[in-house]
Amino acid sequence: MTAYRYRALNTRGKLVKGFIEGDSERHVRGQLRAKSLRPVEVEQANRQENKGATPLRKLLRPRISTGDLAMVTRQLATLVQSNLPLDEALQAAAQQSRSSRIKAILLQVRSRVAEGYTLAYAMGEFPQVFNEMYRAMVNAGEHAGYLGPVLDQLADYTEQRQYTGQKLKMAMIYPFVLIGVAIAVVVALMVFVVPQLIGVFSQSHKELPILTKALIATSDFFRDYGIWLFFAVVALALGVRQLLRNEGRKRKWHRFLLRLPGLSRLVIALDTARFASTLSILMASGVPLLESLRIAGQVLGNLVLREDSKAVAELVQEGSSLNRALQHSGRFPPMMVHMVASGEASGELETMLERSANNQERELEMTLGTMMSLFEPLMVVVMGCMVLLIVLAIMLPIFDLNTMVK
Repeated sequence: MTAYRYRALNTRGKLVKGFIEGDSERHVRGQLRAKSLRPVEVEQANRQENKGATPLRKLLRPRISTGDLAMVTRQLATLVQSNLPLDEALQAAAQQSRSSRIKAILLQVRSRVAEGYTLAYAMGEFPQVFNEMYRAMVNAGEHAGYLGPVLDQLADYTEQRQYTGQKLKMAMIYPFVLIGVAIAVVVALMVFVVPQLIGVFSQSHKELPILTKALIATSDFFRDYGIWLFFAVVALALGVRQLLRNEGRKRKWHRFLLRLPGLSRLVIALDTARFASTLSILMASGVPLLESLRIAGQVLGNLVLREDSKAVAELVQEGSSLNRALQHSGRFPPMMVHMVASGEASGELETMLERSANNQERELEMTLGTMMSLFEPLMVVVMGCMVLLIVLAIMLPIFDLNTMVK
């Protein structure tokens, strides 16, 4: 059976829409009439997804959030471990979902599974939702006969990734808000407050202090060209983003980030923690080491680190141990290399990789916490200095007011 998308009129004449399974459009229309619905439009659920699949539409195509994916994976794991047939588990998960997007995807996956395809193959039709690592683990679980436990591991991994992402976002919200408020306050002072206070000085024939002249010039600039400056900043940001679409320029930018003191540590910690966690869960699911290295390398956001992971996989394929290959790269944290060496010696590589990922995530949290604790007083000092300069620029002519008046 195939998943169909429908729009129909109910007995009150209200337009309703949803998804339903059927052997054909005629069969689906019959089911709708049996429910006292008058069909308006019926089409295959995946036809609309693929129709006119231009690059822009692919970019704007809605995706499932990490939280929704974790919830769906947890539901499937619970249902499969309850010995429910896979197609029924997919149908039950679709019925429990409140999102029409998720429901459509699960019904289409179920249709493929009902046709005899594997779950991993069916999920492969939605690479934007189920990435390569996800599908590789599902495939390994299906072949080994441990699909339920593998889905359970996937749910844990997805939930952990969501938790880490939320922590990073929350850590970055405050500094951006603080910077935005600081810029808004300074611009408001320059455009609305300063001209009112120093307008009287411009009528004087006395030479103004350099600081006051600079303040007047800055205020005039923001008042006359502020809107153009805003558009220029937006255009610059969009231009830089467009330039970084080129892989060569993006690689140079990522290499530059790895050379910046402080920031390079954050980038390496974030990416290598994700790499170690992905590699651990893939190997624990029965995926071969070389295949796990190839897939885990795809989760690295930095292109330079991604190239290093490919070099690591090539060295391992040539017969090198994983810890020596990581050490040869020179970019992976020494603690991670030592823990991998310990895991290879003890035969518990998956466990040591997981511990390494947890250690790096804790170190990342501590580093972010330290940076935020330093950033807050730094912003206060910067704002204080800017306000002090504005006050001095206004007060210096007032101190000399007696000599300015003729």
